[in-house]
Amino acid sequence: MPQKIIEKINVYKSLMRLNKPIGILLLLWPTLWALLIAGNGKQDWHLILIFFTGTVLMRSAGCVMNDIADQRYDGLVERTKSRPLPNNEVSKKEAYALAVVLSVLAFTLVCTLNLLTIKLSVLALFLSATYPLTKRFFPMPQAYLGVAFGFGIPMAFAATNNEVPMVAWLLLLANVFWAIAYDTEYAMVDREDDLKIGVKSSAITFGRFDVMAVMACYILTILTLVAVGQWLGMTKSYYIGLAMASMIACYHYLLIKTRKKSRCFKAFLGNNWFGLAIFIGCLGHYLS
Repeated sequence: MPQKIIEKINVYKSLMRLNKPIGILLLLWPTLWALLIAGNGKQDWHLILIFFTGTVLMRSAGCVMNDIADQRYDGLVERTKSRPLPNNEVSKKEAYALAVVLSVLAFTLVCTLNLLTIKLSVLALFLSATYPLTKRFFPMPQAYLGVAFGFGIPMAFAATNNEVPMVAWLLLLANVFWAIAYDTEYAMVDREDDLKIGVKSSAITFGRFDVMAVMACYILTILTLVAVGQWLGMTKSYYIGLAMASMIACYHYLLIKTRKKSRCFKAFLGNNWFGLAIFIGCLGHYLS
């Protein structure tokens, strides 16, 4: 394969953040919680494959859309100035084309499912495309991100049972609280740059109460998941998973309390284990 093509593929991979899989995992864990619960513990490998692939495609598309919207801002932020668009490694037309291709591939997968899931996928695409714009005016874009990142939850219930029960919306609410927690940790890294360029974030909105707010959101996440457990009559295995997640959140407090950027970013990355702990709890319930 010619070197130029290899270099262009690597640029596209960077634009889609395939070299940074944490975003895929933060979308995937809530979707897997929902698939387990919606299927009452039964594994439908067809659905798992569709949702896994769709998660990768839509997270990649979301990253491209985000970079298109933020192109003139990313060049002013230390952490993002080397991204492909502000670094002129890829044109905006190429980025638009890539986002369209990824979205069409994801929608093609969804079209193999029922009508309700297809309808929800259109809303999911809207949320993903409009999230970057909320950073211009909404003081809590992390909450919007939580809905966008968690929309695989109602879609999983729709695909499994052709309905979206109340428990699905409770799970989505838990994901919103969780997203505010982990993305505030992420935003704490960029707070100084965001203030300079006028971008909104929860880290700015919470101000000196940022650490307290993050921990409050973790608590609300766990409490909402306890409510889900009570609703569904979950066994102790589920609550052991929640206890594990709670301990991970406590560790994150130790990381972010000094507000050191490297430690805040480490806490953000550690949310993979938080999501995994809850998944293990759900799986443990259905295996017990």
